[in-house]
Amino acid sequence: MNLTAPNPPGQDLCRAARDDWVEMQMMQTFMRYAQPALHTALLMVAIMWAILHEQANSTGLWVWTVAVTTIVLVRYRVISLYQRTLSGVSGARLQAFMARCHGLWTLSAMVWGASMFLFFLKVAVYDQFLCLLILIGINSFAVGTLSSYLRGFYGFVDGLGVMVLLSLGYQMMIEDGLPVSFNAAAMLMLVLLYWGAIRMSGRRVHEMQRANLGLQFDNAALIASLTEKSRAALEAVEVKNRFIASAAHDLRQPVLALDLYAGWLAAEPEYVSQIAPKIVQSSKAVHELFNSLFDLAGLQTDPLKANLQELDLAGFIQDLQVQYAPFAQEQGLRLRTRAGQTLVWSDPVLLRRLVGNLLSNALKNTFQGGVLMALRRRRGAWCIEVWDTGIGIAEEHQQAIFQEFYRVPRGGTEQGFGLGLAIVSRISQALGHPVGMASKAGRGSVFWVELSGAKPAAA
Repeated sequence: MNLTAPNPPGQDLCRAARDDWVEMQMMQTFMRYAQPALHTALLMVAIMWAILHEQANSTGLWVWTVAVTTIVLVRYRVISLYQRTLSGVSGARLQAFMARCHGLWTLSAMVWGASMFLFFLKVAVYDQFLCLLILIGINSFAVGTLSSYLRGFYGFVDGLGVMVLLSLGYQMMIEDGLPVSFNAAAMLMLVLLYWGAIRMSGRRVHEMQRANLGLQFDNAALIASLTEKSRAALEAVEVKNRFIASAAHDLRQPVLALDLYAGWLAAEPEYVSQIAPKIVQSSKAVHELFNSLFDLAGLQTDPLKANLQELDLAGFIQDLQVQYAPFAQEQGLRLRTRAGQTLVWSDPVLLRRLVGNLLSNALKNTFQGGVLMALRRRRGAWCIEVWDTGIGIAEEHQQAIFQEFYRVPRGGTEQGFGLGLAIVSRISQALGHPVGMASKAGRGSVFWVELSGAKPAAA
């Protein structure tokens, strides 16, 4: 029984992204080094032609030269195609491309190995030695140039090794017959040992490259994470400073007014009928500010837990109308509602706070006309809309009005502290009910709350 706990989905995604990035970098390294290797290959073809053209079979040498040159040109074409269309691409598309093309490196190595049939035991010993050095150099060079793509590297090394062993065995059997002499067997054994050593070296270089690239990815991810955390910390400090400054500013006015009115009342108690309403108004302003601050602080420190249940929106909107009608009448405004029998799955307490803040904000910033709260469909979804004929919000301020203590310049009433819409934003995220708005300065505004899962009660 496997008792290993499964990896979290996020960890698997991060590991997959890391593997894709490393694979992409390995392929880029492979293609970057493969092109200079082809320049060297063409040079080696010319050198071998110069060595063998007077001693080797002319037809065989021409066939071999055309074959190896053709494969080199095709490999140039493959590298060019990769650089134009797949540079920086990872995943299945890159793997499919390499799966189609990796056989070229195997075929190229086999053609190089076939040169043994042209020179081994057929030309001068010194020339054989030079040609063998070229083959050994090409094979060793593959460790540095091809090991980034292990499948291509193995294909090249194995193709060259197989052809060298075949040509050695064939030539020795013709020269010495069977059984093979000790010197011939020793030479075959040395080729096998060298073949194995090259494979092992290439694999170690490949693993080292992959490990280094993995560290680069991890370091980049760590730096990005630290940068994001630093940015978030700086933003939190900025918000805290703005919070303290704005709270102090908003508290100073009503508290100073209370102090002045209290001193006035102490000096001239006969004016109590005029001073008392002003003291009540200032106390109410302080009370509202503290309530908003406590609400916002609670939303920031304690995660909201929505108690979802089926809610009748018609009754919900009617209750809000009853609650805010006296305030609208006091402002000399008309508060109208339109809603049909519609059910929604939501938290009635949190939704009441959300829509109530929108409604209160509309009433505070409307000085003539009225406010309409309606249930309508918007882009296929049911929404609670709050329309007003107030001062409106200019376009340049619409992105910032949901921030704490943000108030539209030269607008609104003195009782607003810029916290209502910030609370709306937090509750909206907790409920999963997106909030939108549209407004024109001097023409009024509309805010809406999108209610997912709403349906007519008759359904």
